[in-house]
Amino acid sequence: MEEDGKIVPKLPIPGKRNILITSALPYVNNVPHLGNIIGCVLSADVYARYCRLRGYNAIYISGTDEYGTATETKALEENCTPREICDKYHAIHKQVYDWFDISFDMFGRTSTPEQTKVCQEIFNKLWENEWISEDTMKQPYCDTCKKFLADRLVEGFCPTEKCNYDSARGDQCEKCGKVLNPTELKDPRCKVCKTTPRFRDTDHLFLELPLLKDKLKKYVEETSVTGSWSRNAIQTTDASLKDVSRSDENESEREGLKKRCITRDLKWGVQVPHEKYKEKVFYVWFDAPIGYVSITSCYTSEWEKWWKNPENVELYQFMGKDNVFFHTVLFPSAQLGTGEDWTMMKTVSVTEYLNYEDGKFSKSKGVGVFGNDVKDTNIPVEVWRYYLLTNRPEKSDTDFKWDDLRTKLHDELLSNLGNFVNRVLSFLAKPEDKGGYGSVIPDATDPESHDFTRSLVKDVGTLVEEYVEAMEKVKLKKGLHIAMTISKAGNTYLQDTKFWKLYKEDKPSCAVVIRTAAGLVHLLARLLEPFMPSFSREVFKQLNLPPHFSLSDEKGEVLQASRLWEFLPPSHRIGTPQTLFKKLEEEEMNHYREKFAGSQADRLARDANGTTGRPR
Repeated sequence: MEEDGKIVPKLPIPGKRNILITSALPYVNNVPHLGNIIGCVLSADVYARYCRLRGYNAIYISGTDEYGTATETKALEENCTPREICDKYHAIHKQVYDWFDISFDMFGRTSTPEQTKVCQEIFNKLWENEWISEDTMKQPYCDTCKKFLADRLVEGFCPTEKCNYDSARGDQCEKCGKVLNPTELKDPRCKVCKTTPRFRDTDHLFLELPLLKDKLKKYVEETSVTGSWSRNAIQTTDASLKDVSRSDENESEREGLKKRCITRDLKWGVQVPHEKYKEKVFYVWFDAPIGYVSITSCYTSEWEKWWKNPENVELYQFMGKDNVFFHTVLFPSAQLGTGEDWTMMKTVSVTEYLNYEDGKFSKSKGVGVFGNDVKDTNIPVEVWRYYLLTNRPEKSDTDFKWDDLRTKLHDELLSNLGNFVNRVLSFLAKPEDKGGYGSVIPDATDPESHDFTRSLVKDVGTLVEEYVEAMEKVKLKKGLHIAMTISKAGNTYLQDTKFWKLYKEDKPSCAVVIRTAAGLVHLLARLLEPFMPSFSREVFKQLNLPPHFSLSDEKGEVLQASRLWEFLPPSHRIGTPQTLFKKLEEEEMNHYREKFAGSQADRLARDANGTTGRPR
């Protein structure tokens, strides 16, 4: 919100629907790839934009997750300090998300004094309420590196027999998503020097999740229903909460709630405010979700009006499936354990994995298309956003394929959406002596008596209702599909009415068709703004209108499509029609497929040597 040229933070408004939206904080140690972007920031952006369309009072908070082993490891690789790594990659992330048109209200970072303050306050409350215990645990110690190894500095085979991935980390298997401890890995090795570590005793602090189980279970059982949690979120959470008392199970393979170590033998992190443990820092997954709170506190000093206001604020969180445990179990347990009246997650939207061609995206191995690659192609942002959202892995893993991107661009964006908008506006723009309307919206006489028009507005009205229902339930892919179905209905309307003949034979009826179709163009620009904001801005420009992204009237009711012909007044002069999408030639597509086939590091080296270049 802007007043007198200054950004004024939004605060919850009594009597309005106040929605706090977060996307999982991306690690700052690498460039985000397409899987990260669709799984977190892009999905949350679509929902945030939809909320604004509906007139809800919504803020979208995210930022880079900057503490922990991942950052220390990257600093070692690049021979610099963790702070320098954070500064470098935070800027890279911000550039990528700016290019992708991500509409954060605040994109912050976790390596701030505000993060330390909020994190330590939460810990102190948990300590006072006796939800924290002390224990000795065995931790890998590398005699070569002469230090305890944090979870991410240990790699080995995943203990899950069906997986057996050979590069599972000490905190989680990147392939199957199983949450791990370093002691569970088979054939562990130090990530830095590759030697086998030995396990030594070290004292740590634990969050007693089993003692908080009843509080957590009550929250999950109630909220997963009222908040319509996605199936994969419920399954992962239920596995964490189930009884683990059966003795016939191998302990390393048991699911269920166990106390969780929340400290680490590192230097880069939030210092533990306890004399005995002051040389340790908090485990990154304990402090990372607290980053949502601290980043909000950087956005506004009145952050508690968002985060300690459960009666008036709804919290929606977006993430990939490998982040579920930390958002539905660990963070809510910490909130509940403080005894304070926190705004807790209402709805969680979880994606499966987006794979790349015949393999997987991997930050560590640089496999796939990364954000800095995308902005250097000739493919515009609205095409990338559209393809990722139509391919959003909501119920199962999906694949990024260059052939599929090209097909969807040609068959859906060009032939359906772009074709409809351009046909309508180009016909309007024709001079009257050449069979058009000289760029002026015609008046429409008695449009309700026109059969094709009555049928169109009825169908579109039903589809708009379905669109709203889908978006309210965070079924983003379905919402986009419905919007494109409306565009298809517009093309059918133009064909059925044969408007080019009507202009010669029945001008009053043609005026009805063209004014109604122009209204549908206006409506589509609104409906598609959450998905392709740059497309919508361009359509409004061609309509010669200031961007007006709203789907609600003054009373907050959904805009009715029953009078499409009234969306644009007669005598309004449109702007200059332009082609909205262009073809991706097969040669160019094959160039990209080849360019992005290897690791990112190899590609960057080839580009630096001038051996590859994008087509002009």
